[in-house]
Amino acid sequence: MLTILPAFDDNYVWLFGLPGRRIVVDPGDARVVIDALNDEIPAAILITHHHGDHIGGLPELCARWPDVPVYAPEDPRIPPATRRVQNGDVVTAGDMSFEVIAVPGHTLSHVAYFGEGHLFCGDTLFSLGCGRLFEGTPQQMLNSLQRLSQLPASTKVCCAHEYTAGNAAFALTVDPDNADLKAYAVQIAELRAAGHPTLPSTLALEKACNPFLRSDTPAIIDRVSSHSGQTLSNPAAQFAALRAWKDVYR
Repeated sequence: MLTILPAFDDNYVWLFGLPGRRIVVDPGDARVVIDALNDEIPAAILITHHHGDHIGGLPELCARWPDVPVYAPEDPRIPPATRRVQNGDVVTAGDMSFEVIAVPGHTLSHVAYFGEGHLFCGDTLFSLGCGRLFEGTPQQMLNSLQRLSQLPASTKVCCAHEYTAGNAAFALTVDPDNADLKAYAVQIAELRAAGHPTLPSTLALEKACNPFLRSDTPAIIDRVSSHSGQTLSNPAAQFAALRAWKDVYR
């Protein structure tokens, strides 16, 4: 029901649903989608945000399937969209439905799609990480992540990049005593060594291990405060300092 299509260096395009009525999520590369579907026509294409590695395949796919709806946020930088969505909308594709969740931070118009037990979150939430703040503020991203963290723990997290191994190294730096994280890091290393993706993750796992969903915990606050040399007195400042550390982490 869920198919992961590697694209470029580390992108993932997602196919979800039963054959004949599947959705395509963030097709930065048209060719991997066409090769996977063969002669099958998807029920819909869902776009989370405007970056080229998420929408670059749209012109070719729209030319190939002119009647397939393309759902995307209200943003002129996504010109091929045929259906504009905003927070609280419900996207229906075949017998599936997905709630649209506004998640500004990585970009201002970024949305996620939640339904059928799966979260397609683009570049907002990664396994053990979150997206860079290209347009939004730390407070916006923190709010977005907090909102996603309220979804059911069993939710499968389908983000758009294979960043998990690198994120694990940073997470262990800021949260080194987290037993769940250490166990997950071993699992990640084994999966990557075998050539397997680390995704999808689950929201339960991310809440236990992802430092960006745990930025208000005492252990992480202490580590980030020590690194930044600041007294971090509120959640937005704590999150901002954590994100700034990740931006320069090598």
